[in-house]
Amino acid sequence: MTTTITTTAAPLPEPVLPHDGLVAGFLRQAESRPDAVALVWHDTRIDYGDLYDLVCVERDRIDGLGLAPGVPVGLLADKSPEAVALALACLLAGRPFLLPSPALADGALATLFAQAGCARVLVPQGQPRRELPAPAAFAAVEPAPADTALMLTTSGSTGLPKVVPLSGGAVDRFIAWAAPEFGIGPGTAVLNVAPLNFDLCLLDVWTTLAAGGRVVLVDPAHAANGRHLVELLSTQDVRVVQAVPMFFGLILQTVADTDTAFPSVEHLMFTGDAMPAHVLAELPRLFPGARLRNIYGCTETNDSFIADVAPTDNPVPIGHPLPGVQALLVDDGAVVDGPGTGELFVHTPFQTAGYLDRSRHADKFGAHPTGADDLRWFRTGDLVRRAPDGSLLLLGRADFQVKVRGVAVNTAEVERALLAHPDVLEAAVLAVPDPVAGRLLAAAVRRAPGSGLNSLTLRAHCSRELPRNAIPKTLHISDVPLPKTATGKVDRKAVGTLTEQSTVERRVS
Repeated sequence: MTTTITTTAAPLPEPVLPHDGLVAGFLRQAESRPDAVALVWHDTRIDYGDLYDLVCVERDRIDGLGLAPGVPVGLLADKSPEAVALALACLLAGRPFLLPSPALADGALATLFAQAGCARVLVPQGQPRRELPAPAAFAAVEPAPADTALMLTTSGSTGLPKVVPLSGGAVDRFIAWAAPEFGIGPGTAVLNVAPLNFDLCLLDVWTTLAAGGRVVLVDPAHAANGRHLVELLSTQDVRVVQAVPMFFGLILQTVADTDTAFPSVEHLMFTGDAMPAHVLAELPRLFPGARLRNIYGCTETNDSFIADVAPTDNPVPIGHPLPGVQALLVDDGAVVDGPGTGELFVHTPFQTAGYLDRSRHADKFGAHPTGADDLRWFRTGDLVRRAPDGSLLLLGRADFQVKVRGVAVNTAEVERALLAHPDVLEAAVLAVPDPVAGRLLAAAVRRAPGSGLNSLTLRAHCSRELPRNAIPKTLHISDVPLPKTATGKVDRKAVGTLTEQSTVERRVS
């Protein structure tokens, strides 16, 4: 049964923020199309007028805090319509906010909110409060820039996540590009798989609401439920899908041996990780009417490159820069002109000015490597190769380049080889210390249910795909998802513990 949330109507205010993008776009939809559906949440449909009323209630709560202008607040929110309303209320009130992953440990959350200068931590209506401890000691940080609209965080794969302030102008410039690029307009249904704290939501949620589309919210509690995801794709007339490759692998696994397809999808984008070749090959069958594209970007810069993808591409290119994006390939301090390989530096119209804690920049933000311009460049840490036509191919992380028995190996390439096996759903490869060889490779993989994949067959696959020194010495095979950080990336420290256990078990046996 479909229900609708209603509240008391309130007069529409003028936008507080000095830009015509997310805020003004949402207000325009609420005023001109109040009965159009804005959010779908399980069996509930919330129209723009009702969502605006929810936003007004939250805006009044924020105004009632009595905080000085520009003082940030923290949002501790699981994805829900009420969480979307609370974030929009902050934007309407001109109140900067930090939106970290609610899955982070209490101590980490307390420290992040303190670093961001959050005077209060708010939860959406209907969600329980969560008492946080006093924040741990942290380096003094500067206030968020005056034009900050919201603050996200990095994945935290190397420790405490970094706070990434985004200006309202950066968000609006992204929306101005993304809405027409992916055909998002009044009534367009966009599937939102990512948690609200992910930068992917700048497209899935905020661009969609600014353009008058319909956001189909995937409850995080069901994000790994293939049947639930298939039902949403089949019943909600979804036109735009953006997700990490694991989502598409889950869909493929759920509809295996059936003729299920999703012809309504017109734009399909994957991002954030390597796409397994066997999954990519099936996407045209599953989404026969969709344009397939790979998007590359970082939380610090937002989307930077896009590539049209063929089902036979292996590996998948990251393509060409978005409008306004500039890219450099740097090798040993020298800029690579034309075809070649180097570390990727980018400057985008959507990027942050830097981490809130300047002490954590670690050479990530800076001037042009040769001083050729006065732009602020972001050093991605990714190794890429530029083709003669100017398109880029991601080779792996610069810090994933290791030596095994004196031979250079990139662990990202080993992961791609493992993912090429049709029964491997996830893979992570680490270089671990060895008393004899110095360093050896260890891998953890998640196998498809019922596949029967074992270390013998996987090692034989590796021997066909990889040189001898790149074959992992230890293989840990699991039937459950690999451990993740709070933002959904593979937790390599936890994977290291798994592979150590496998090594010990192998030695004991």
